[in-house]
Amino acid sequence: MIGSLTLDQLRVLVTIAETGSFSAAGRRLQRAQSAISQTVATLEGVQGVTLFDRSGHKPLLTEVGRALVGQARLVLSGAGRFEAMAAGTREGLEPELAVAIDPLVPTAPLIESLRALRDAFPHLVVSFSTEGLGGAERRLRRGDAALAFCILLPSVPEDLTALPLLGARLLPVVAPDHPLALLGRAATRADLEEHVQLVLSDPSAPDGPCHGVIGTRFWRFVELARRLDFLLAGLGWCRMPEHLVRPHLAEGRLVALDIDDDPAAWAGPLTVYAAHLRDRTLGPAGRWLLGDLQARFAP
Repeated sequence: MIGSLTLDQLRVLVTIAETGSFSAAGRRLQRAQSAISQTVATLEGVQGVTLFDRSGHKPLLTEVGRALVGQARLVLSGAGRFEAMAAGTREGLEPELAVAIDPLVPTAPLIESLRALRDAFPHLVVSFSTEGLGGAERRLRRGDAALAFCILLPSVPEDLTALPLLGARLLPVVAPDHPLALLGRAATRADLEEHVQLVLSDPSAPDGPCHGVIGTRFWRFVELARRLDFLLAGLGWCRMPEHLVRPHLAEGRLVALDIDDDPAAWAGPLTVYAAHLRDRTLGPAGRWLLGDLQARFAP
């Protein structure tokens, strides 16, 4: 049955539903009323359903007809997107833009650029993924993402082109009833070594090196949200992205930890990059997004 179905038949059906009559649909579609009637009759005959009740003064949609009008709209909308995507591809637009983001990266500053991208390329398929530490860079190298928002440590790899966007501050924090919060002074390295540090690790290498670890007592996490749960429960201390802990600090569920001679404080915020593989040219939408980000975050 589906092989005999045409988009034109569905368009006629939807137009009748929108205009209220066969004659009005004919005027909108610039066809004779007899042609509209024949199209409907063919559609009903091939599909084996009655779309209109013809017992009254004018045909009225049956219950089945009303349901199928909704399905017809979905099919026509999908066909429209298909045509738009094909047209964009003919003009050189990538069929999909895959974007990946690391968990430490704040998403709020990027939202406006992504919204503007949707407005500029309304039919572009954009896929967005957030993974564990290092996940965005891995997606780039696997070819699963064209663009990554990530923190590149210790430096930008030579095979990546990376545009610095903004700084992400990591604050040392702890629950208010944790012993470190009750010291009444700045915590020393010796103080920190006595307590568990909650460390975010790369899930692809959970036993690999971690950045900013002090001492030997640490628990590894691959999920930022899970680490936050343990932090709020008072089971350790850690450095967390400021944008994530700001509401907890304001409500007293966490307190900032003052660390004596903290080397991380000297280094300043971590740099968030928009990165792509140097040997893979971005498509028009990817280049547009990079340009918009650069304009928004330019100093």
